[in-house]
Amino acid sequence: MAAARVLLLLSGRPESRPPFCPFAALDQQPRAPGVELPPKGRGVDLGVAVILQSSDQTVLLTRRTSTLNVSPNLWVPPGIGLSDLLSSHPQLLDGGLRELWEESGLQLPQGQFSWVPLGLWESAYPPKLSWGLPKYHHIVLYLLVISQESQQQLQARIQPNAGEVSAFMWLGPDIAAAVAATEDGTETPKHLPQDLPSSVPAVELKENGGAQPLALPTSTLLRTTPGTADSRERVSTGTKFALTLWLQHLGR
Repeated sequence: MAAARVLLLLSGRPESRPPFCPFAALDQQPRAPGVELPPKGRGVDLGVAVILQSSDQTVLLTRRTSTLNVSPNLWVPPGIGLSDLLSSHPQLLDGGLRELWEESGLQLPQGQFSWVPLGLWESAYPPKLSWGLPKYHHIVLYLLVISQESQQQLQARIQPNAGEVSAFMWLGPDIAAAVAATEDGTETPKHLPQDLPSSVPAVELKENGGAQPLALPTSTLLRTTPGTADSRERVSTGTKFALTLWLQHLGR
């Protein structure tokens, strides 16, 4: 039922996966008949992630905490596994908005936002076969949710969940375009503007429960997925895909 809804919703929408997708690599390797590909017994899970756009055209990204077992320190939009979502929220949008609230504390009033599906992304963790055999396999639906509130208005209401989020920031189109241009699987980013700022303003959560301003080096956002296991912070490959689709939606 969930898969059918996703396919119906996304008829004609972009689908993609990283060039180093471990499942693509495993498909090309010989194996004995009947041998199941990892992750054994799990199959493919569905997920939804919300690209929240303010009225002044910035989008919210959060940094996953370093203590999470899957994808620690990655910059991503709020999201959730659909198998969890369907237990109490049968609608994709409702589940995405619920996770936005749980991770950021933001609840969007009815009638003050619009939304559109952006595309589907095949996600694996670990993200590369050189990191080890994949343990998790997701198809992620990215939803663009466009708020009528400004970044300043939304920022004033953010209350991040410290169990999942260690920092957050708002990206404008110029920085987002530079981040999206850093293709994972390539050594150097393409077509980067020369006038990028040295840092991007963010907010970092403190251990005592407070928050403090963070000047995040732009170079951190331009990192690509390394060849060996590495938990340094960077923007996830799927998020780069979603930012590309967001920029296309803006006509950039």
